[in-house]
Amino acid sequence: MTNYRNFLMGALLAVLLSGMVWFAALPGFEQIFAGSPPENLGITSGQLAPCPDMPNCVNSQISADSIHAIEPLHYQGDLANARNLLTEILGVVPGTTIVQSQDNYIRAEARSRLMGFVDDLEFYFPGDRPVIEVRSASRLGESDLGVNRRRLEQIRLALADLEQGN
Repeated sequence: MTNYRNFLMGALLAVLLSGMVWFAALPGFEQIFAGSPPENLGITSGQLAPCPDMPNCVNSQISADSIHAIEPLHYQGDLANARNLLTEILGVVPGTTIVQSQDNYIRAEARSRLMGFVDDLEFYFPGDRPVIEVRSASRLGESDLGVNRRRLEQIRLALADLEQGN
């Protein structure tokens, strides 16, 4: 009986996996989980958009909320150099594309490899101090399993490494 049950479970798993592979090969599959960019992205009165109530967002301009709070990125030297370094870093982060770039603001989209989920990344250079305010949020779903926080922490480390090398 156990061998028969194992056989059925294996067959069911094979059918499910082949169905997922077939579904993923359909044209436009990557758009199914992309979602649309929120309308509140950008800078309003020196602030990035607040995070929604869900734990799939981090924002450096939130201090009292431990779920969403993250430290801003700090840089040495001038803003233009920090901006160039950040642009260079974003260019090598897998699945990440810069979609908007201004003197004091960069917005990028990061697409997950497997299902094509899209996260919105925002970087704001206030100019009055050597920091880059950051916000990163998933468009869909409730939890991101810490992906947005980890991505920004990796960007923080890369920025520090590049600054030491310059």
